[in-house]
Amino acid sequence: MADFICPNCQAHIAHDDFVKNFLVCNHCGYHSRLGWQERLRFTADEGSFTEFDSAMNSENPIGFPGYREKIAELQRDCAAREAVVTGRCTILGCPAVICIMDSRFMMASMGSVTGEKITRAFEYGTEHRLPVIIFAASGGARMQEGIFSLMQMAKTSGAAAWHARAGQLYITVLTDPTTGGVTASFASLGDIIIAEPGVLIGFAGKRVIQDTIGCTLPDKFQSAEFVFDHGFVDTIVRRDELRPLLARLLRLHGKEAPLTAVSSQGCDYGPKPSIPKLNIVQRLELLRNLGRPTVHEYIPRIFKDFTEFHGDRYYGDDPAILGGIGTIGDIPVTLIAQVRGRDIEELKRVNFSMPHPEGYRKALRLAKQAEKFHRPVICFIDTPGAYCGVGAEERGQGEAIARNLMEFMTLKIPIISVVLGEGGSGGALALGVCDELAMLENALYSVISPKGFASILWKDAAREQEAAKLMKITAEDLESFGICNTIIGESEGGAARDIDLTAKNLSAFLLETLKRLTAEEPETLPEKRYSKFRAIGIFSE
Repeated sequence: MADFICPNCQAHIAHDDFVKNFLVCNHCGYHSRLGWQERLRFTADEGSFTEFDSAMNSENPIGFPGYREKIAELQRDCAAREAVVTGRCTILGCPAVICIMDSRFMMASMGSVTGEKITRAFEYGTEHRLPVIIFAASGGARMQEGIFSLMQMAKTSGAAAWHARAGQLYITVLTDPTTGGVTASFASLGDIIIAEPGVLIGFAGKRVIQDTIGCTLPDKFQSAEFVFDHGFVDTIVRRDELRPLLARLLRLHGKEAPLTAVSSQGCDYGPKPSIPKLNIVQRLELLRNLGRPTVHEYIPRIFKDFTEFHGDRYYGDDPAILGGIGTIGDIPVTLIAQVRGRDIEELKRVNFSMPHPEGYRKALRLAKQAEKFHRPVICFIDTPGAYCGVGAEERGQGEAIARNLMEFMTLKIPIISVVLGEGGSGGALALGVCDELAMLENALYSVISPKGFASILWKDAAREQEAAKLMKITAEDLESFGICNTIIGESEGGAARDIDLTAKNLSAFLLETLKRLTAEEPETLPEKRYSKFRAIGIFSE
């Protein structure tokens, strides 16, 4: 067969090489559009697919001229009766309902049959308690069917809602192009939203936007990367990596916490009495050292199969808060962690560990997702405080923190929070409403940073060390106040001296605490959590 000529870089690629590379240009990474047959071959286990509703045909509800003839022609060309093929399959052994939209069929526009087939696929998934995976590709509503096409947006979104209420997983994979009424309905409603690189994703077309508002659009506008940066996509995945990722996500969501396997094996994870304790000044210096371990060192030592998710679904993705799912001791958990930079470039990228509102909203989104799937949440706290810039105020920093405090209080899942380094003010507390609070041995947790305390109360930031001594912010102080439940030991001289030992202690604490909390009735957790915080305070009357 003829070589493939890449429309992006004009490279000539031998046909067999192009197919072996999943129809992706091996020069520039351009992902060509796939028909439903290729997509199914790249995704489902061989011989596992059983098609649904293969005999369903489109009618001509508004009598659009030539519509029936066009449908018949496309049915011959695409070997499909409509713009979506639905059915049941396995992906590396994991069962799922799958829907594949084919842009060759009238740009995969959504008419009555496409809407009905997707709705029935959701209903099958709901009835049989199966996850649904949709490969979205569409130019939007099918105008040839008029108002009937528009109503499919509500119908498919409603079916997705009932599937969600049944506690089932829904994954959308956005392919080229995903636009219009499909973007504005079921394609944007996945628990997990994945995009292929470089694909077009948007609601209104570029030409419509330019003609309407008369302005120049940004570079890469409505690309997968643009949408990712603005918080609407969890991850961008190359086609050759997609099938293993889908299988991993299906396995993680198909697991129940094996309580009998949860064991800390009697590990003594507390501070060692033989190790001299650092004073508050030494701890301050330790926490500011760029060599102190961050969440990036702990994740590979504690969690398996960790997959990071991005975005708040409203504005953007904040790298100062990392979130995703993985396993610890074979228990699926959601991890939400504040990121401390390890060098000057990372410090800038994570805004010196000061989260924006979108970071807290991402955290809440992932916590609510965890509740849907009955997963415990583990929060790692390490921040001097929430960012206090103009943009953060414009986007509602105070509201974002307040919303987390309220919503985390009522989640019907175990929540464990650990202060890894610095726990500063409301920016830390937004991840600190929990059933069990632990602190690493040299961590600090305070209402404000010592420097801020000295600056506000004494008008002299140079008195930071004096303020630190006065504020009572060490793990031992908070344990004596009944706020910190557990102190986790570090190696002598700090966690950086022996990261593996600190990670082992942290892992043992998490496993032991998970064993205890997952044994409790979910309905009782919010009340106990509230009672814990309700009792905090010193006063007389």
